[in-house]
Amino acid sequence: MESIETQKARQVCGILDELDLDCWLIWVRETDQIVDPAMRLVFAGDLVWQSALLFTRDGERIAIVGEHDAGGLPDGAFDRIVGYGAGIGSVLRDELTRLDPRSIAINVSRSDVCADGMTAGMREILGTCLAETPYESRLVSAERLIGKLRGRKLPDEIDRIRAAVATTERIFEEIYEHLAVGQTEREIHAYAHERVRAHGAGFAWQPASNPAVDAGPDKGFGHVGPSDNRTKAGHLLHFDFGVRVNGYCSDLQRMVFFGSPAEIPEEIAHAFETVVGAIDAAVEYLEPGRIGHEVDAVARRVLVERGYPEYRHALGHQVGRNAHDGGVLLGPRWERYGEAPDGAVEAGNVFTIEPNAPTESYGMVSLEEDVLVTDSGCEYLSTPQRELICIET
Repeated sequence: MESIETQKARQVCGILDELDLDCWLIWVRETDQIVDPAMRLVFAGDLVWQSALLFTRDGERIAIVGEHDAGGLPDGAFDRIVGYGAGIGSVLRDELTRLDPRSIAINVSRSDVCADGMTAGMREILGTCLAETPYESRLVSAERLIGKLRGRKLPDEIDRIRAAVATTERIFEEIYEHLAVGQTEREIHAYAHERVRAHGAGFAWQPASNPAVDAGPDKGFGHVGPSDNRTKAGHLLHFDFGVRVNGYCSDLQRMVFFGSPAEIPEEIAHAFETVVGAIDAAVEYLEPGRIGHEVDAVARRVLVERGYPEYRHALGHQVGRNAHDGGVLLGPRWERYGEAPDGAVEAGNVFTIEPNAPTESYGMVSLEEDVLVTDSGCEYLSTPQRELICIET
């Protein structure tokens, strides 16, 4: 069976043709130290010397690598492997002269970190290699190419994301059974790590803040590690948690209340119902062709109409090899997001949907679901939380 990397490499040709690009150049060195995230989509190995991986709209896959690297490339990964000794410049120029591409997409981007893998030093070296050739002026950003390649998940990729989501949900159930009043965030965080190890999974982001464990109202909301705050009767507990299974990630948020359903304060109930309603509205609207910022606006409207301020982040990001997987963003047209919210959603994209609503007395109410965009709409990969998880005290 073909590897996912080989399957993704086969996707490149069609996307190049769709975008009217002749060639994609992945230009890297010492990849065990500085990893171009786009390279990992199509090539699982490491390269030491300066290397040029070329993909053409005609379907050619060419690797120009150091002679000591050439023997380590997986069988079938490239149609041609060209080794060099003293320097890559003349070999790269010869190959480009043969191909004579009108456009060469390279991995630089202002809006998408997953498409910005070329270092400044390597960009300078590439400029030197292509000086006095027509090809320096034909370099363009590979941002749209990489966004589509990352975003159009293959069936094997979707299966791996499903597995990561299912593992996360199983661990959540184990955590709920373990919870009690009087535990510290650090204790709960440590137990979650124990369960991740027991399931043979990895972490979708840095373990120090994964899961985020936020007990009660006196805790900074966001990418914050656990504290000595203790769970208390009548208080909320918030989780932001994601695991990595077979190289693919999940990213979910859940809310717990310490008390019976009858004891849930109206302030919490109203906020929770509003967040669920915002998620449902976004999921119902989400389908191929929707523009990222328009999807975000649907959820914001629900919150504002129910008396809550706008959340201070995007509604949702893509999930895949990384918890934040680049490409089109379901977010507002804010400066910090660049052009990511202006892109169109595509079938095969996997997004988080994560609005939140603050309460005055109990802290933030925030949920996050993982969803798959299909040809006709959208489906949940996670089991959406419709009610607060109540831990009887």
